Amino acid sequence: MTGVGIFDGDLLIVDRAAHPTSLDVIVANLNGNFVCKLYDRKAQVLLSPGLDHKPYALGDGDLFEVEGIVVRSVRMHRYVRCLSQCVR
Repeated sequence: MTGVGIFDGDLLIVDRAAHPTSLDVIVANLNGNFVCKLYDRKAQVLLSPGLDHKPYALGDGDLFEVEGIVVRSVRMHRYVRCLSQCVR
């Protein structure tokens, strides 16, 4: 989801009460796995903005439940030793 500014290790703030509209970033349960995707509600397709991910068309056999809409993300930075040299 780096194409929308969400990176591995980020903390996502999810609104579970909001109803998704087309192209919202959502967290969902897809066939027993949690996913974070862009949701094209009209076409019933899950999208990843990365070039190496193809759109996923939701089918009749899919177990799909939107858990909530991502409203914020927080970048989680690990402590880096060289930063201690900058902070004195």
